[in-house]
Amino acid sequence: MCEVAIEEQGCEITDMEQCSTLGERGVMVVTPNRRVDPPLSVVWTTLLYCAEFVTAGVLCSMYHKSEDVIWMSLTITFMLLPAVLIQLTLTFIHRDLGQDRSLVLFLHLLQLGPVIRCFEALVVYFKAGKKEEPYVTITRKISLEGSLEVPKELEIGQTERMLATHRNAFKRMAIIQAFLGSTPQLTLQLYATIQEKYILSTRLALMIITLISITYGALVCSVLAIQVIYDNYKVRLRPGAYLCMVVWRALEITTRVTTLVLFSTALTHWVILVGMANLLFFFFLPWVEFWARKGSLAEGVEKNFSKLGTTVVLCMFTLLYACINVFCWSAVKPDLTHQELIERKQSWSYLVMYYSGRFVENFVLITLWYYFKSDFYEYVCAPLLVVQLLICYSLAVLFMLLFYQFCHPCRRLFKYNVHDCLRCVCCRRTGRRARCRRGNMPPSYSTAATMVLVPEEPLELLDPHNSLPPDVARQLGLQESSA
Repeated sequence: MCEVAIEEQGCEITDMEQCSTLGERGVMVVTPNRRVDPPLSVVWTTLLYCAEFVTAGVLCSMYHKSEDVIWMSLTITFMLLPAVLIQLTLTFIHRDLGQDRSLVLFLHLLQLGPVIRCFEALVVYFKAGKKEEPYVTITRKISLEGSLEVPKELEIGQTERMLATHRNAFKRMAIIQAFLGSTPQLTLQLYATIQEKYILSTRLALMIITLISITYGALVCSVLAIQVIYDNYKVRLRPGAYLCMVVWRALEITTRVTTLVLFSTALTHWVILVGMANLLFFFFLPWVEFWARKGSLAEGVEKNFSKLGTTVVLCMFTLLYACINVFCWSAVKPDLTHQELIERKQSWSYLVMYYSGRFVENFVLITLWYYFKSDFYEYVCAPLLVVQLLICYSLAVLFMLLFYQFCHPCRRLFKYNVHDCLRCVCCRRTGRRARCRRGNMPPSYSTAATMVLVPEEPLELLDPHNSLPPDVARQLGLQESSA
């Protein structure tokens, strides 16, 4: 992805002093104070990485003593594979290969790259404000203040840019760690616990750490998707939005992992087919859409890359996208022709298809487990467990809908929100489409908060794809233009 865009998206400026005069074309110039936000996300991601790596290493030594070669080999694989990819990612984002930084590269070879990067970020933070920065970068963002949209110019110094680079590098590290390492690790250890019919304290600790890492990675993925889609806006999430996303992601991931593990205990070999089918489907889906559009590869992924290098990077990106979607909703739709590799519009139809298909798949897998379960579950109330898993996944979908309806930071920019889509679906089912017209609808939260259109954005970027029937969309468009 374009590094300049990434750095601007990750900037968080707080405690600003607004100028009393407006600049050109009514743009308000905002000058930040010297105090910058501490890199807490960098420290937290590093702690999760170290805790998972150390716990997995201790568990491998215990497997070695008990001569459990298979468990030990798989645990080492899911421990080292994401670690190596994380070192490559951090080196790529910070562009260290063209610099003389032998100590940093050596620590990356020892899988200690995140530690030295965290130390560098803390050094930059504690040195901030001790000397005046002669160079600043001006970036323009639109701030949503109540019912108004205020364009602002933000001055970003070198310290903030360096911290933004570290934050964005560790955000990508958190996603790689979560879905290429933690999710298969959690699935493996939960399966080993059921098969061996006892649990070790170290294994339990590793499962808890991996679950936290996966939830945090899914949370970061959702936030990054919002920042990329609404790049022109200054995005800030409230604590309630974070809480809603955490509950949504935790329930979704826990239900999915439990379903796969239970199914694997009953039909061990068939779970490989299910996992590979999911992985290959989501891996080739962006490429099929790319070939169907007859597009060209995105330029600007990296200036020094050849066409082969760009293809390799895009394959790694689609692999990560596929791994995310095997366990939870990725919150983005890839576009290999775009410079940022992500389609910049809210696709409601894609989201509905994903959760509908995933709910049906989970229901089929858990039903098959119910009929082919082993004697280990003799003292477990299997029907109750099936109902609990389905209810938990339904609750995850409910919290997702609540987030988009009430807690999304840019929900005013949606042309249609969850409330509008559900209302029109109900009207279409009853055969009374006339009730879906805006003139006959009573005032509601969504109609008051989502009908604000932004002139700076093209209309097609704000219009969800196939979210409403054509006649309803035309009717809504006429009323918005008249307003």
